[in-house]
Amino acid sequence: MINSNPNGMLSTAAASSANTAVQSPGLKTYFKTPEGRYKLHYEKTHPSGLLHYAHGKTVTQVTLAHLKDKPAPSTPTASSSSFSTSSGVRSAAARLLGGSNGSRALSFVGGNGGSKINGGNSRIGSLGSSSSSNSMGNSNFDGKGSYLVFNVGDAIFISDLNSQDKDPIKSIHFSNSNPVCHAFDQDAKDGHDLIIGLISGDVYSVSLRQQLQDVGKKVVGAQHYNKDGSVNNSRCTSIAWVPGSDGTFVVAHADGNLYVYEKGKDGANDSSFPFVKDPMQFSIAHARYSKSNPLARWHICQGSINSIAFSTDGAYLATVGRDGYLRVFDYYKEQLVCGGKSYYGALLCCAWSMDGKYILTGGEDDLVQVWSMEDRKVVAWGEGHNSWVSGVFFDSYWSSPNSEGTEETVMYRFGSVGQDTQLLLWDLEMDEIVVPLRRPPGGSPTYSTGSQSAHWDSACPVGNLQPAPSTRDVPKISPVVAHRVHTEPLSGLIFTQESVLTVCREGHIKIWMRPGVVESQSNNSETLSSTSFKEKPLFSSKVGSSSYKL
Repeated sequence: MINSNPNGMLSTAAASSANTAVQSPGLKTYFKTPEGRYKLHYEKTHPSGLLHYAHGKTVTQVTLAHLKDKPAPSTPTASSSSFSTSSGVRSAAARLLGGSNGSRALSFVGGNGGSKINGGNSRIGSLGSSSSSNSMGNSNFDGKGSYLVFNVGDAIFISDLNSQDKDPIKSIHFSNSNPVCHAFDQDAKDGHDLIIGLISGDVYSVSLRQQLQDVGKKVVGAQHYNKDGSVNNSRCTSIAWVPGSDGTFVVAHADGNLYVYEKGKDGANDSSFPFVKDPMQFSIAHARYSKSNPLARWHICQGSINSIAFSTDGAYLATVGRDGYLRVFDYYKEQLVCGGKSYYGALLCCAWSMDGKYILTGGEDDLVQVWSMEDRKVVAWGEGHNSWVSGVFFDSYWSSPNSEGTEETVMYRFGSVGQDTQLLLWDLEMDEIVVPLRRPPGGSPTYSTGSQSAHWDSACPVGNLQPAPSTRDVPKISPVVAHRVHTEPLSGLIFTQESVLTVCREGHIKIWMRPGVVESQSNNSETLSSTSFKEKPLFSSKVGSSSYKL
């Protein structure tokens, strides 16, 4: 996955040498966990000389995209499977993704689709300096493999996850605005699998494979929605495909509105919606005409929607916003189900567990909040960050070292990153959570009477939303790992089967390999031809469709 020699196998020595050179002073290249040591193997970034901030500086988000085999010639692009962290990510496909590409069980080649040639780094916009990019300038390019899609300045950059090259292999520049959010669809059927939201409110859907085939620096073959802010001119804040919907996606905006789009409809057929009568109340308006796009507007809250996330089955949509509330909706019934307030300030990120039982949130109160869908309340607060929490995500590939296959007690591993530049890893076992007993004479738990954010005290919505609980009523958990991984504030993280990816807001990505992965790959390099690929994976996955096997 990281480096390769001519035989296509992992070169750990080269990776270690490269990391020593690029690692920032004062930062360790590993961190320890109960199950072993995570090691930094390589980094991805952008060529700083080509960045333009004419439209305002943006925070980098990263999406992990996996392209499958190219389909029959009659179909220009292929279906796909992926993961998105912005938020992090952010569709459920992300947890289905391992780090290896192609059909091989151990395809640790130097680039997607071919072995690495030591000919230097590929140039942005020119894809002809390595074997993995030589074929990208023609329509026969297969493109199969794993890619990182991330935004910096006015550009979207695409890096080959399985290459040791630090620089991206492709850049797409936007002349009218800066990209701020993006998502990749695991089930795209007509080629358009990548959606991109801009500061201007404009939205594009494109084929990732088609972008890789083109040698230019402009987006090609795109469908353009909300052109020039014709429907909503406020900033896009988060974007997501609806799981299992065959082409439906939602876009959240900074004015508290969320729009539902259908990529199969003409983006020029913009809809008009009535004014929001009460910005404090949740409301939905549908387009008058069947050909209109977007199909519907959901007014979620007063102030910005900061992040959105769908449950794995697509049944529920979680949103977090500037007003500090987590809201959970039944997406198909278009109903608010439940939600609650942060301890203080805005919420910035959210993520679902794979089984849909828990939701993580993080924000300006420096806490990681664990929300139970079954109990409809906060069941734990994670204390450990020293500044705002900017990214949270469950690790669906991790399993407890002491589990031994038993299912009596389920333990969850999740991660969080913050503006304190730290990555924190947490273990959550609900049977061990002790709820503090502090009840008033009436017998009900005591909750705080108001928000700690004075600006929003008068903006408390009504309905199924709970106020912020008192700190004495919520169990506290501590991280098992706290590690400073970047010099700049962090903006997101991704878990794959082999690694943990962290990204800072300036556009630098680090890949940390899980304990035992590198050693196992190195030990297997000499016996690859005789290895059976039907043995148990090194890390058990909660979803078994895309794991490589050793």
